[in-house]
Amino acid sequence: MGFWDAFRLTATQQRALRVAAIVGTVLTLINQGDLILAGSVPEIWKIPLTYLVPYCVSSYSSAAMLSSGR
Repeated sequence: MGFWDAFRLTATQQRALRVAAIVGTVLTLINQGDLILAGSVPEIWKIPLTYLVPYCVSSYSSAAMLSSGR
């Protein structure tokens, strides 16, 4: 199976979404929690990036592992 085929698998995307939801939330709380608790609004562009990075890492690692045949 090629990398892009593995990347597009439903299982790969579902796993990446679960990882992004958990890790993104934890990182948002760590990095922006003080602002949120103080009633301030953090820079909005930072929050989607905080979820996007673990999504990309998880998708890439799953696809790389599946395409290597391991």
